[in-house]
Amino acid sequence: MGQKRCRVSVHDLEGTAHTVEVTADSLYEAVARGMKALQSKDWSAPGAFEASYIRVTVAEPEVTHQVSVKKFNEWLERSHGSPRDTIQRQKVRSILNG
Repeated sequence: MGQKRCRVSVHDLEGTAHTVEVTADSLYEAVARGMKALQSKDWSAPGAFEASYIRVTVAEPEVTHQVSVKKFNEWLERSHGSPRDTIQRQKVRSILNG
């Protein structure tokens, strides 16, 4: 994907929408950076990321992706894949754990 500006949005369990703008190299990196930003600023209610989907809108040209939180977590927990996929997972884990 290359460095792109992205808007990451999630509706929490109470139906409140939370949106943050991040820069990321991949879709899952945008999800992780958005989750981290929302959590670190207390912009999201407890349990916000228990929602089913997180929406990522990539700027220039604008494209919107709806990411399943379940699929994101499954991808994050994988221990196999191509070297590129493995590096991306390590990068996303470091964002979430950093």
